[in-house]
Amino acid sequence: MAPKKAKKRAEGASSNVFSMFEQAQIQEFKEAFTIMDQNRDGFIDKNDLRDTFAALGRLNVKQEEIDDMLKEAPGPVNFTVFLTMFGEKLKGADPEETILNAFKVFDPEGKGTLKKDFVTEMLTTQADRFSPEEMEQMFAAFPPDVAGNLDYKNLVYVITHGEEKDQE
Repeated sequence: MAPKKAKKRAEGASSNVFSMFEQAQIQEFKEAFTIMDQNRDGFIDKNDLRDTFAALGRLNVKQEEIDDMLKEAPGPVNFTVFLTMFGEKLKGADPEETILNAFKVFDPEGKGTLKKDFVTEMLTTQADRFSPEEMEQMFAAFPPDVAGNLDYKNLVYVITHGEEKDQE
């Protein structure tokens, strides 16, 4: 009887990660997981990570970088492990910093801006796709500069604080 009890407790320990997030957030993580699980086997492995980086335009990712990412997981990365890892990373995280870091992935030079066309493509073709109306509303609220660059730092500030930062 004892081994069964231990198994039950272990299952319970991993399932409590689902209580850390709202249902809508879990659905978004599931979509991200599905996008990254390129071969659709239910696990994210080295090849999935390499393919995901390639899809994001990063072609020369070092094997060491991919190995380091996978070493953060306690074992094979299924959805529960993926969610747990995000839960640990986000615990006590500042939402502003978290969102900024998501944008920084696409801004390796750290300019603080992204091309309007790129943002439009990402938001209309990935995960929760934006409609043309939603894109219009976003660019009306956050117009790109004359060169077509979107100031994502200001966008993130407004998303997390609800008002624009005073321009210095």
